[in-house]
Amino acid sequence: MCGITGWISFERELRAERDTLDAMTETMDCRGPDDRGVWANGPAALGHRRLAIIDLPGGRQPMSVEAGGRAVALVYSGETYNFTELKAELAARGHRFTTDSDTEVVLHGYLEWGEAVAERLNGMYAFAIWDERVQRLVMIRDRMGIKPFYYYETADGVLFGSEPKAILANPLARRSVSLDGLRELFTMVKTPGHAVWDGMREVEPGTVVTVDRGGLRTHTYWTLETRPHDDDRATSIAHVRELLDDIVRRQLIADVPRCMLLSGGLDSSALTALAARQLGEVGHQVRSFAVDFVGQTENFVADELRATPDTPYVHDVARTSGTIHQDIVLDAQALADPEVRAKVIRARDIPVGFGDMDASLYLLFKAIREHSTVALSGESADEVFGGYKQFFDEEARAADTFPWLVKFAEQFGDDSGLLRPDLTAALNVPAYVKDSYDTAVAGVQRLDGESDFEYRMRKICNLHLTRFVRILLDRKDRASMAVGLEVRVPFCDHRLVEYVYNAPWSVKSFDGREKSLLREAAKDVLPRSVYDRVKSPYPSTQDPKYAIALQGHAKDLLAQPSHPVFDLIDRAGLRRAAEVSGPQIHQASRRGLERTLDLAIWLDLYKPELKLSQP
Repeated sequence: MCGITGWISFERELRAERDTLDAMTETMDCRGPDDRGVWANGPAALGHRRLAIIDLPGGRQPMSVEAGGRAVALVYSGETYNFTELKAELAARGHRFTTDSDTEVVLHGYLEWGEAVAERLNGMYAFAIWDERVQRLVMIRDRMGIKPFYYYETADGVLFGSEPKAILANPLARRSVSLDGLRELFTMVKTPGHAVWDGMREVEPGTVVTVDRGGLRTHTYWTLETRPHDDDRATSIAHVRELLDDIVRRQLIADVPRCMLLSGGLDSSALTALAARQLGEVGHQVRSFAVDFVGQTENFVADELRATPDTPYVHDVARTSGTIHQDIVLDAQALADPEVRAKVIRARDIPVGFGDMDASLYLLFKAIREHSTVALSGESADEVFGGYKQFFDEEARAADTFPWLVKFAEQFGDDSGLLRPDLTAALNVPAYVKDSYDTAVAGVQRLDGESDFEYRMRKICNLHLTRFVRILLDRKDRASMAVGLEVRVPFCDHRLVEYVYNAPWSVKSFDGREKSLLREAAKDVLPRSVYDRVKSPYPSTQDPKYAIALQGHAKDLLAQPSHPVFDLIDRAGLRRAAEVSGPQIHQASRRGLERTLDLAIWLDLYKPELKLSQP
């Protein structure tokens, strides 16, 4: 796990641009606190910050080999979980290795198979290879988009990086955001390839992007395909368990301390129990961590989303699986701290956060990093197995829009009146969302003979796996890598995703409950309390002191009438939100306050040029 960056300029000698390359590389020092390296020759320059996980002394980057008298150089971020098998196959083909790192395996895999190496990798990765033999850059991203990867075309080449901040450190990249970028900020749709910043793009998941003197080309090597599912319920449950056992075993491999993120829900509890069983077989004990808030368990109030507090279930799992467990307990002051908010936004590069849920995630990871370098997370199980309320809500099922948007404002707070009325009209977010939805569902393949209901559920599952999950994966990666913690997501293994995606909804939810396949596959290792527990999302503080602190920060902002945030935000609306009292603070005002404060900090940190009218 690392941070990568680079610059290809076919009209320059980039060895003379070392200062700029260094600046790009150093933007990602938090992603790679253990080492740094740069490589430049002719039109190519590569930078790398390393978080050492496997082969601590031998995996330094950029890594290069000579082939036909020319260099082939690689910068790589992520983990390849099947590198041992690939290494054996490559060795049998005559390749010789000098390290035990997965990075060297990927580099030799490219020498053997070219761009098709991507099809052989099991893991999370974003990497770039400069091939001097053909004067070409090859950029490859993992199938699910677990690791972030961005690029920016220039007049004579391209800039790239794990995060936008690396690209924005180059003077060739303009810090501008147009209406289309703002539309992406104020929706929850995650348009594939969109990067918010003008001129910048994502390398899309499952995609290879090549750049040479002839220009830029893209090739998709993996997509979510519709296939027949012939296994019955029992066989499906057994196969899910078989896959999970293999995935967890692969993803526990590391040469540094590991741990589990444990919420007390089905997803993280299943992974924790399986990891504890596997490590127990070799005499090791699992560490687990959970987030909690001061007074939350004792004073918890159930709502539509969260019927129960997490902590009692967390402790049940920790006892049952025998983990070395620690609760990370946060208070309202820490969650509302503007410095924490600024660090989260700096990690994300854009103000598209989840308020206290972003702050708590960052603080949780920061605390974990004092003990572990790798953590396994239950992220994405809801998207894979069908765990959210909208999978079962008839209104959401029938809506011609992204199902998670149907009751989003009701469940998470309404910030629709946040923006200035003229900007709201210019953005026309409903039309943007409609266009995005129509594009998304147009690509969902229907199985021959599939019923209307099953096809509808297939579309809903596809939307979650190709749109919604990418928002959460990016959030998880940025918050964890901001403190140098590698978070692995076993439920994103493409073998599991493909298999469960094609299981009919009647199999996914055979007992009418969420995530039926996963629950039954892990039944033997779960405490009964967790097996019976209803889905509860990532926790949010209920402490009124948090909302009151937000109001105080909003009043401070209102005292700065010339702040550029008021080019976007309706001042009168913010004033009303800052003065609301009583229970209304939590639902009606909190999200708007959080959004406004995020925008203000983003504008202060990045000073983007905002283009608020149509070109």
